[in-house]
Amino acid sequence: MNATVFSVPINERYFEDYVPGPVFEYGPIAVTEAEVVDFAKKFDPQYIHTDPVKAASGPFGGLIASGWHTSSLMMHLYADNYLSSVAALASPGIDELRWLKPVRPGDSLWIRVTALDARPSKSKPDLGVVRVYVEVLNQNREIVMTVKTVNLFRRRPAN
Repeated sequence: MNATVFSVPINERYFEDYVPGPVFEYGPIAVTEAEVVDFAKKFDPQYIHTDPVKAASGPFGGLIASGWHTSSLMMHLYADNYLSSVAALASPGIDELRWLKPVRPGDSLWIRVTALDARPSKSKPDLGVVRVYVEVLNQNREIVMTVKTVNLFRRRPAN
């Protein structure tokens, strides 16, 4: 995958480094049958996620990952690669989460991340708000999930 590389390492990134426009891609992360079933048994116990035999005759023709599992895999890549390890704070939420194609055991997922806008916080001058569009792609470069996130970051300290 061809994408932009941050000019600042993850442990030195602050709000000011998250500018709208550049596209970043990270991955892959593997989707295994054992993890699909384990996640679903704990958090989304529907047969299409937990029972390979029954899922084979279901609407997807086989076992698929829960959308929440796909979201968790996305978050793993996002936190490990995009979010600052020194300045990222809590997120106030997400918008427009869409699961577009089934994710199956054996898939490899990537994320493509684009900051949509960045603005200093009106109420807390030491913080900035960055709205980000994340696409999750499989090994065939098919988009399987999209989400818009909102992230709070510390602003770079004055020297």
